[in-house]
Amino acid sequence: LHLGHSVLLLKLKQFQKLGHQIIFLIGDFTARVGDPTERTTSRPPLSVEEIRENIKNYKQQASKVLDINKVEIEYNAKWWDKMPLRDMMILASQVTYSQVSQRADFKKRLLEDKDFTLEEFMYPILQGYDSVVLKSNLEIGGTDQKFNMLMGRRIQKKYKQAPQDIMTLKLLVGLDGEKKMSKSLKNFIGINESPQSQYGKIMSIPDKLIPDYFELCTNVPLIEIKGIHPREAKAKLAREIVT
Repeated sequence: LHLGHSVLLLKLKQFQKLGHQIIFLIGDFTARVGDPTERTTSRPPLSVEEIRENIKNYKQQASKVLDINKVEIEYNAKWWDKMPLRDMMILASQVTYSQVSQRADFKKRLLEDKDFTLEEFMYPILQGYDSVVLKSNLEIGGTDQKFNMLMGRRIQKKYKQAPQDIMTLKLLVGLDGEKKMSKSLKNFIGINESPQSQYGKIMSIPDKLIPDYFELCTNVPLIEIKGIHPREAKAKLAREIVT
């Protein structure tokens, strides 16, 4: 996990403090498909072993923000590995091609005559069904997850559940100052990096990112950094995040 993920964890922490039950869902099954969000080509598939390696420390990393003893942790392979083909076909029948093909990523690929697999096409439906299993009241994700989370509402209605609300949060821009923080783009600050590494990387971010980093990654009111020198602001930001 990286600092971009901590934006969601901090919002979950606010809900947790207000007495809500948090479900931390680890998509160990859907990771085998790969989320096509903002992708112009298919993701290379991950093996079960690679996924296990990637997620083995998720609980420990999330505990840096959340009271993990009060969090319900779920893995979606628990239900997807057991779903019969007949039930999968029933699920697929609840959503039309035109509904999923309206997704911006797929429309862009179609216009550019680039293929997407049926497996990728199913990804929003798989994520949407997770909300059915969990009986989710609210799903929180980045703005890039809006389509997937709205799919959860659609599928919950089909299964006679009250549709979840959704909350989208701004995406944290990475160290390059241009694209969202991502391990694949190598513009990230890892939650498990050493304090020295985190501090140094934060001091290197472009000055224009300072307000967003304070807003998304700390509880410091923006009024406290108004008018101070960028280097001083970044030092304060780095101390907050390392702490």
